[in-house]
Amino acid sequence: MNMTTKNNIYQEHLPEWLKARKNKKKRSEIVENICFVAGVHPKSVPRSFRRIQMRRIGSEERRGRKALYTPDVIAALKDVWDTASEPCAENLHGVLSDYVRILKRDSVWKHSTEATTKLLAMSLSAMKKRVVKFVRKRFIAHGKSTTKAGAIHTLIPVRSGDWDTAPVGTAQIDTVAHCGHTLVGDFVYTVNATDVPTLWGARRAQLNKGQTATVNSMEQMLKAVPFPVVEWHPDSGSEFINWHCKGWCEKEGIRLTRSRPNRKNDNCFVEERNGHIVRRWVGYTRLDATEVVVALNSVYDVLTPYLNHFVASRRIVSKERIGARWKVTREKRSKTPYERVLERKDVSETVKEKLRQEHETLNPLTMKREIDRRLQTVFSLQKHCGVPELEK
Repeated sequence: MNMTTKNNIYQEHLPEWLKARKNKKKRSEIVENICFVAGVHPKSVPRSFRRIQMRRIGSEERRGRKALYTPDVIAALKDVWDTASEPCAENLHGVLSDYVRILKRDSVWKHSTEATTKLLAMSLSAMKKRVVKFVRKRFIAHGKSTTKAGAIHTLIPVRSGDWDTAPVGTAQIDTVAHCGHTLVGDFVYTVNATDVPTLWGARRAQLNKGQTATVNSMEQMLKAVPFPVVEWHPDSGSEFINWHCKGWCEKEGIRLTRSRPNRKNDNCFVEERNGHIVRRWVGYTRLDATEVVVALNSVYDVLTPYLNHFVASRRIVSKERIGARWKVTREKRSKTPYERVLERKDVSETVKEKLRQEHETLNPLTMKREIDRRLQTVFSLQKHCGVPELEK
């Protein structure tokens, strides 16, 4: 029996207890009855009646230790959580101090010094208990597969070797179709690339997935990535496995490998970011207007540095199968792709210094608001310029 039920019992017998003020026999019967029902000690019954009688109507009873993380601290945590795009506590804890520092630097941090101090001192376990109560946006997962193997795929080697030993610049690449519920007609694709050692990402939008459009997107990403790309690793899709793409890679001196057909896990690093980056931000809406391509690329111009500099993740350190279960061990502290690049010894100091200077000019809250504004422009353009027959 919990305390709420016991209090209800006392509340029910309180009028009878007050009427029997000078009747010891009657009060003894009440005490005996309550002890039998609630299982409490007889001496605690009068004290409980007095506690309920003296309680102010409408006041909330507070017991136990005084709360350390008061509502102002939780509000500060919620603001950082929203700015970081609703990550889990493990990924947020490692970059929390960097977010607070930048928001204070740009005078957009509105919380008190006391709340800020408590927030920065919050442990990971305490943060987990509070972040799990925040409400996240929900997205319906559905889509269409557009990957078909080309005849030239026999000339492109299947990659062999451990991904853990891959050098910086080894990028997995894939396309994400913004087709809605049908593959009919031309529509927008996102070319998504992820550097395996550092998880540094790049993405561009294009209309259809023709080989020329795909290579143009790869050229733009090649210029945007701060370090040299040494290998492109797509799946067996015809947008990458073709003579045009093969010739361009040879011209640029970049190795082109591919995954085995029907083995999505060969491209796991970019496949998972197709979901929790492209689908999480752009969704599954059909985008088929030509004007949307420029607008979506403007979103990626802000979204990509936001993800690379401020969104952290924890990589798997080891994985062991125990019976029917897998025991997965992850990094203790989450890191952003920016931090991973700075830790790599095979990245030049020139590149690192350039990234440090860029990092000091960025503000995650301002970028988050700009991303949301530009996404609204994308959906507005699609609504006014898209093909209405295919949207039904």
